[in-house]
Amino acid sequence: MSFKKILPVLKETLDRLEFETTTPLQKKVLSTIKSGANVFGIGPEGSGKSTAIVLSVIQKLKGEALGDAPRAIVLVKDKAEALALKEKFEVFSKPTDLRIYCIYDEYKIDAQREEIYIGTDILIATVKRLNKLYFLNSIHLTDVQLICIEDAQFLIRQNTYNEILRLGESVEKCQFAVFADEYDSRLKRFENSFMFDALKFEV
Repeated sequence: MSFKKILPVLKETLDRLEFETTTPLQKKVLSTIKSGANVFGIGPEGSGKSTAIVLSVIQKLKGEALGDAPRAIVLVKDKAEALALKEKFEVFSKPTDLRIYCIYDEYKIDAQREEIYIGTDILIATVKRLNKLYFLNSIHLTDVQLICIEDAQFLIRQNTYNEILRLGESVEKCQFAVFADEYDSRLKRFENSFMFDALKFEV
């Protein structure tokens, strides 16, 4: 999918930011995610993985706020990654009314429960805090359409596979997009568990 085939509100932002064309990885994964397929996007730093996540999520949600429960979740390594990605989302979603919220371990969980209750469309989360809030019945996953994982190597290092597996079992008819610098054989476990018929693109 070229930038010409993207939501008009996103196209306007891309033009303003002087994004003229997709990177090779973005060209491969954007159209596939738009089609609804599960995707592995593998590429080195600078290949456009984070921007591909941002564009895909906004495109999936049609740039519009809806309801109170999150419809897209992006899993990240830590607080720093969560805040950096939130900043990027805010740049691209500025012309929309999409609500973006971060949850991470270094913040009072009661405050997060209250703030999530107000309503959010895009949830950027560390894995352990997301699972903790979910099992406290503070997050409803019934409306989730897309779950992305940024730089998935951290899942292996943090040994959070079981948490991801439980998350995959908790959502219905959800699309997954996993991004990483390199394709580790251990990521194939996701394919066997919940990323059925996933397409892998590597640059």
